[in-house]
Amino acid sequence: MRRFPERAGWARSAPSGLVPARPTSSGPAGDRGSAVVEFVMLGALLLVPVVYFVVTAGMLQGASYAAAGAADHAAKVFVRAPDSTAARASAEAAVRVAMADFKVADTAWTLDVSCDRPQCLEPGGAVTVTVAVHVPLPLSPDLGPGPLTAGRLSASATQIVGRFR
Repeated sequence: MRRFPERAGWARSAPSGLVPARPTSSGPAGDRGSAVVEFVMLGALLLVPVVYFVVTAGMLQGASYAAAGAADHAAKVFVRAPDSTAARASAEAAVRVAMADFKVADTAWTLDVSCDRPQCLEPGGAVTVTVAVHVPLPLSPDLGPGPLTAGRLSASATQIVGRFR
């Protein structure tokens, strides 16, 4: 029978050969329980940026839905108004309501209305409403001219002015 030298950290078992030896001591007394502390610290260190990213992505998605809904509703109420002044006021009110539903501040959005004819409410004319939203970074301080933004989103909707109103 051929004999192999013992390896460091390995013990000889009867028929099966070498198996890992059990440690004779559990290490220095100060190391007990440090794995839990390391796991919690690394978990928190990695979890905080992931949660921040998810919150930011959620804010961007909410602003996207808000802009799309606001542009659609503003275009619809614009073409149903009796005159241009009332149309502009109705469109702004529709955007304000849609943005309030998604908790977007009044200063974070802009409204632009464009028409393909000189008279916006001329029958058969197309009215395009564009709503742009600036999405702030969550928990960011206000530094200078305005808050730091995660992005700027815009949505457009077009409606045709009906012949019979």
